[in-house]
Parts: sequence; structure tokens; C-alpha cells
Amino acid sequence: MMNEIFEYLDLLFPSPKCELVYKNDFEFLISVVLSAQTTDKKVNSVTSLLFSKYDINSLSNADLNDLENILKPLGMAEKKSLYIKNISKKLLEDYNGCVPNNHNDLMKLDGVGRKTANLVLSTLYNKPYFAVDTHVKRVTNRLGLINSDDVLKIEKKMYKLIPKDRINRTHHQFVLFGRYYCKSMNPSCDICKLKNICKYYKNESI
Repeated sequence: MMNEIFEYLDLLFPSPKCELVYKNDFEFLISVVLSAQTTDKKVNSVTSLLFSKYDINSLSNADLNDLENILKPLGMAEKKSLYIKNISKKLLEDYNGCVPNNHNDLMKLDGVGRKTANLVLSTLYNKPYFAVDTHVKRVTNRLGLINSDDVLKIEKKMYKLIPKDRINRTHHQFVLFGRYYCKSMNPSCDICKLKNICKYYKNESI
């Protein structure tokens, strides 16, 4: 079954990648933190302004009210403003302005949880970590790869099912598949070549 899934995802997304727009490692980390509870599209529209005004040095000393005004379209603006300011300070003070390349150090940063750490390690450092977001949770459950909403259980199960050398690739493919095909509302089941193994499709067809 997994080979069938891999082949179809490779057909749909031969060169999958994160859709956040960034110019350097710092911008990527900040963008991922800002993406909580919102869409990549909204984040990209906001960060185009944010990164035109601030770099890591100026962001560490930024006025929180100004940051909140910029981040308002994303929701949680007050909390996210504090997160990214504190991240900037911490990186400058403890990591020479560099984004850490390990879980422990990443998760010491404000607003960085397991999902964010996994995505940063996977995207920036090509390490085999699998980040579980709402799209991944939906796709893995619908395809019957797991029956759980527990993100840690999903992550661990994917490490068992997916070869290490394609963990990063498959993660991005699952995200894109969930975003554009296996959507929460009105999924494209009729054209999906995985509907024969999809629990969601079978239940909807009854």
C-alpha cells in the first residue's frame, strides 16, 4: 500500500517543498512560528512586509506595538510578536545569530514546539524528521495509515512506514496533498487514485 501512495504522490508532487517564502534560515524559522493557526498564504503576505522592515538584529529590539500591527492579520498577534522578538534575542545571545540544528536547542526558543522543530530540521538541515500538521493528520487517518489524532503517535508511525531517505519528501507531499486534494471540505475524491484504499471515501460512499 505504501508503494502505491508513494507513486501517486510522486506523480502529483515530483518536487515538493514548503510553500513559505523566505530568504535565509532565520526568516524560515520566524515564518514557521508565525504559521501557527493560520495559512502559509497569509504568512507570506505578512512576512513580505515584516522582513522588509526587520532583520534579526532590528527584530530583537523591535517595538511590540509595531510588530502586533504587522502580524494582526495572522491572529494571536500579541503572542506571536513576543515570540519572534524573543527568538531573535535568544539566537543572537546564545547561537551567534544562527538557527540551531538540533531538537533540544530549537525547542528552547519561544513559540517553537515539536512540529516547528521537526519542520526546521527537515527543511533547513535535511534531517529525517516528520512534522505533523492538520493536513498530515487528516491524510494519514483518511488513508488508514493510523487511527489517531495524537500527533506524536502519527509521527512515530510514519517513521515505521516511510523509508528514512524519503521522510522529508513524503512529509511535504502529504501537506500539499491535504492542502490541494484531500481537503477538509469537498476533497477531490473522484479524481484521486488512492480512493480504493481511502477509509474516508469508503465511508462517504456507503
